[in-house]
Amino acid sequence: MAASVPLKEVKFLTVAEVASVMRVSKMTVYRLVHSGELPAVRVGRSFRVPEQAVHDYLRDAYVERTVHGRSA
Repeated sequence: MAASVPLKEVKFLTVAEVASVMRVSKMTVYRLVHSGELPAVRVGRSFRVPEQAVHDYLRDAYVERTVHGRSA
Protein backbone atom coordinates (compact mmCIF):
# COMPACT_ATOMS: atom_id res chain seq x y z
CA MET A 1 0.00 0.00 0.00
CA ALA A 2 1.33 3.44 -0.86
CA ALA A 3 2.50 5.37 2.19
CA SER A 4 1.62 8.67 0.51
CA VAL A 5 -2.16 8.06 0.73
CA PRO A 6 -3.63 10.08 3.61
CA LEU A 7 -5.05 7.79 6.29
CA LYS A 8 -8.46 9.45 6.05
CA GLU A 9 -8.65 8.32 2.41
CA VAL A 10 -7.82 4.67 3.11
CA LYS A 11 -10.87 2.42 2.93
CA PHE A 12 -10.74 -0.47 5.38
CA LEU A 13 -12.63 -3.71 4.88
CA THR A 14 -13.79 -6.26 7.44
CA VAL A 15 -12.62 -9.86 7.23
CA ALA A 16 -16.07 -10.82 5.92
CA GLU A 17 -15.88 -8.16 3.20
CA VAL A 18 -12.40 -9.31 2.18
CA ALA A 19 -13.61 -12.91 2.03
CA SER A 20 -16.48 -11.84 -0.21
CA VAL A 21 -14.22 -9.87 -2.57
CA MET A 22 -11.71 -12.73 -2.78
CA ARG A 23 -14.39 -15.44 -2.92
CA VAL A 24 -12.78 -17.38 -0.06
CA SER A 25 -13.78 -18.24 3.50
CA LYS A 26 -13.21 -15.91 6.44
CA MET A 27 -10.79 -18.51 7.84
CA THR A 28 -8.64 -18.17 4.71
CA VAL A 29 -8.52 -14.40 5.23
CA TYR A 30 -7.52 -14.88 8.89
CA ARG A 31 -4.74 -17.24 7.78
CA LEU A 32 -3.45 -14.67 5.28
CA VAL A 33 -3.52 -11.95 7.95
CA HIS A 34 -1.81 -14.08 10.60
CA SER A 35 0.87 -15.26 8.17
CA GLY A 36 1.63 -11.66 7.22
CA GLU A 37 0.70 -12.17 3.56
CA LEU A 38 -2.17 -9.70 3.89
CA PRO A 39 -1.57 -6.57 5.98
CA ALA A 40 -4.22 -5.67 8.52
CA VAL A 41 -4.88 -3.38 11.45
CA ARG A 42 -6.24 -4.78 14.68
CA VAL A 43 -9.22 -2.81 16.01
CA GLY A 44 -10.23 -4.20 19.36
CA ARG A 45 -10.74 -7.92 18.79
CA SER A 46 -11.23 -7.68 15.03
CA PHE A 47 -9.11 -6.92 11.98
CA ARG A 48 -9.51 -4.32 9.27
CA VAL A 49 -7.73 -4.75 5.96
CA PRO A 50 -6.89 -1.80 3.69
CA GLU A 51 -8.85 -2.25 0.45
CA GLN A 52 -5.75 -1.53 -1.65
CA ALA A 53 -3.90 -4.34 0.16
CA VAL A 54 -6.54 -6.79 -1.06
CA HIS A 55 -6.18 -5.56 -4.64
CA ASP A 56 -2.37 -5.70 -4.36
CA TYR A 57 -2.48 -9.24 -2.98
CA LEU A 58 -4.75 -10.45 -5.79
CA ARG A 59 -2.62 -8.71 -8.44
CA ASP A 60 0.59 -10.22 -7.07
CA ALA A 61 -1.00 -13.68 -6.72
CA TYR A 62 -2.22 -13.69 -10.32
CA VAL A 63 -1.02 -16.80 -12.14
CA GLU A 64 -0.80 -16.82 -15.89
CA ARG A 65 -2.44 -19.77 -17.64
CA THR A 66 0.11 -22.27 -18.89
CA VAL A 67 -0.10 -25.09 -21.40
CA HIS A 68 2.43 -27.87 -20.84
CA GLY A 69 4.79 -25.60 -18.89
CA ARG A 70 4.61 -22.64 -21.29
CA SER A 71 2.54 -19.47 -21.19
CA ALA A 72 -0.61 -19.66 -23.28
